[in-house]
Amino acid sequence: MLGDVRGKDVLELGCGAARWSIALAALGARPVGLDNSARQLDHARRLSAAAHADFPLIHASAESVPLPDASFDIVFCDHGAMTFADPDRTVPEAARLLRPGGLFAFSAATPVHFVCWDEAKNAVTERLVLNYFEDQRVDDGEAIVFSRPYGEWIRLFRAHGFAIEDLIELRPPNGAATTYKEFVSYEWARRWPAEQIWRVRRSLRCRNRTAE
Repeated sequence: MLGDVRGKDVLELGCGAARWSIALAALGARPVGLDNSARQLDHARRLSAAAHADFPLIHASAESVPLPDASFDIVFCDHGAMTFADPDRTVPEAARLLRPGGLFAFSAATPVHFVCWDEAKNAVTERLVLNYFEDQRVDDGEAIVFSRPYGEWIRLFRAHGFAIEDLIELRPPNGAATTYKEFVSYEWARRWPAEQIWRVRRSLRCRNRTAE
């Protein structure tokens, strides 16, 4: 998803226990982990110390990152912040934090998965439940989850100087096993895409705010 990370400054949004950042540090990257949960960052500190991986961990929201413009070559997220934070705020932040030509890559549930969520059943179903165009924010009392139609994702990226490199709609291979059965069943994911990976790149022509 990220390509060669050696020698690159990498920001992980919604890092949780920072397992990705720990792995990236081992590959020669210079990671920074950011999460809005102090408890998750405690886990991250413990795991990174055990792995002898020394990198900054920041307690903050991905909607308002307390770091300078053009600080990173790569900004990425594995679900986390790109699910539980507002894309109208996280995408501009990613653009601000990236250097020209920098990569923004993230995984999240697909709009298909999102609109099949039935709150009454507390599960993803095989029918369309939510309004694809209007229901872009769901609050179940425990968490707020955000989504966007595909066209809105594309317009949002372009509005903030990103060129789209790839959209990968994940499908499990035949006979795959999963530990995330509460997210979606294997049978469901074989028929419809439950997860997506976006790769978008900051235009070389775009200037960050501090340079304007």
